[in-house]
Amino acid sequence: MEITFLGTSSAVPSKYRNHPSIALKAFGEIMLFDCGEGTQRQLANVKISPMKIDKIFITHLHGDHILGLPGLIQSMGFRGRDSQNPLHIYGPVGLEKVKESIFNMGHFTIDFPVIMHEINNSGDEISIIFENDDYIVECIKTHHNVVNLSYSIYEKKKPRFLREKAIELGVKPGPDFGKLHNGHSIEIDGKIIKSEEVLGPPRSGSKIVYSGDTIPCEEMINLAKNATVLIHEATYKNLDFDKALNNFHSTASQSAGIAKEANVDLLILTHISTRYTNIDDLKEEALNIFENTKVAYDFRTLEI
Repeated sequence: MEITFLGTSSAVPSKYRNHPSIALKAFGEIMLFDCGEGTQRQLANVKISPMKIDKIFITHLHGDHILGLPGLIQSMGFRGRDSQNPLHIYGPVGLEKVKESIFNMGHFTIDFPVIMHEINNSGDEISIIFENDDYIVECIKTHHNVVNLSYSIYEKKKPRFLREKAIELGVKPGPDFGKLHNGHSIEIDGKIIKSEEVLGPPRSGSKIVYSGDTIPCEEMINLAKNATVLIHEATYKNLDFDKALNNFHSTASQSAGIAKEANVDLLILTHISTRYTNIDDLKEEALNIFENTKVAYDFRTLEI
C-alpha cells in the first residue's frame, strides 16, 4: 500500500500546497480521496495515470475538495476511456447534482460511465460502502458545517498458510495450496482436507483512515480505532482555536488527541491553513500529545 499526498492545503491553495487530494495505490488499484482543483496536474507530477483510477471517495462538497473532478473526468474522456472502464465516485448526497453540473460544463465527449454512489449516512454508525475479497471501505458521518464523510479502508489479510502442515497431510505444492489458502476444502485420495487445518490464526491487515474536514468527535475516534495510519485535518494551531471551532475544523493538538484516543500507529496532519508559514509549530503541538506524528506536504509518499 502506498499513499501519495497530491494536495495538502485547506480552502486556499498556495505556492507549495495544492487543494486536497490523496492517491492510494493498493490491491492492484489506484483510488483517490477528494479531488481538489489542480489534482490532475499533481497526478502528472508523480506519474500516476488518471486512466488507472477507478474509484474516488469524496468527503464533502466544498469546492476545495471537488473542483478537480470536471477537469479530471474530461481528460479521461479526451484520452479515450471507454465503456469497459467505469469511474465510481462515492460521497454524500448531492453528488448527482455535481455530476449534472460537470456534464453541462463546456463541450466535451464522455464515452465511459461515471457512476455516483450517494451515501445517505444520517446516523452515527459506521457503514460499509464497498467490499471485495481484498478490502473493505467504511465511512461515518463526522462534524463539519456541511455533511462530511470520513473514510477507512481496511485490508483483509489472509491467515498464514502452514506449508509444512499441508505437505504432512499429503497436499502437493501447486494449485491446491492456493485453494486451501483461499478458504476452500480439497479432496486427496478420498480424504477431505479443510482450509482451517492448514491455516494459522487470523491476522489484522493495514487500516488507513481519512478524516476530511471535521471538528473532533466520537465518531472519528470510533472509525479510526487501532488504525495503521490516521490522516487527519489540522487546519489551525491552538492559537487559533476559536477560528477552528467557528469554522468546524480541528487544531493540530486536537487531531493528536483523536489519534491518541483511537490508539493509531501513525498520525499524519494535512489540510493546513495558508496563514501558517512555520509548519513545525503545528507538528510540535501534535507531538506534545501523540509522539508518532508527521505533517503531510505535496508529493509526500508513504509506504505501508
